[in-house]
Amino acid sequence: MIRRLVFSLLLLAPLAIDAQLKAGVPVAGKDYVVLNPAQPTWGTGGIEVAEVFGYTCIHCAQFQPLVNNWKKSLPADVKLRYVPAAFGGIWDNGARAFFAAEALKVQERTHDAVFKAVFIDKKVKTASVEEFADVYAGLGVDRAKILNVMNGSTVSGKVNRARQFAQRAGVNSTPTLIVNGKYRITAKSHEESLKVAEYLIAKERSAFPAAAKK
Repeated sequence: MIRRLVFSLLLLAPLAIDAQLKAGVPVAGKDYVVLNPAQPTWGTGGIEVAEVFGYTCIHCAQFQPLVNNWKKSLPADVKLRYVPAAFGGIWDNGARAFFAAEALKVQERTHDAVFKAVFIDKKVKTASVEEFADVYAGLGVDRAKILNVMNGSTVSGKVNRARQFAQRAGVNSTPTLIVNGKYRITAKSHEESLKVAEYLIAKERSAFPAAAKK
């Protein structure tokens, strides 16, 4: 009896997935991966959508305008947080730039401008910390100060934490969205990624309505 039940469930599983696809509902294993076990979120409070990105990633630069529009309509209980990818080399330099700007409280106003400096203005050739310092200096930030912060131990600790965050979530490319430490989105397009994020946000809110409001 048990074997027949299991066999029946196996037969029904593909039909259920097919129904989801036809209904436009994101499918686990196709549009997102369930992280098992769930991982710690980057920040605390609300439902988190963490974007693992890199300043030297053209796909991240292309994604950013969509993210800017998308986050305007996010409910108060949803927190979008940027986590710079620290894959080594120039990736770490970009992460240092992000965390230094964050420490100096200029990250929000300079985030899009750094992408522009890299891909539109072509001001970054080797992606060294010195070049990133030059970029920030052009944006009105004290060059010596931000370079000092980029090379400091506090930023080094944050870079290591960002590296661990991405590794635990299985991130190996950018941009990648991680929802509440439980799901890694694997949709094929930027637009689809945001739609899947909305679906997972709703899923989290319905599962833990009280926790989402904290």
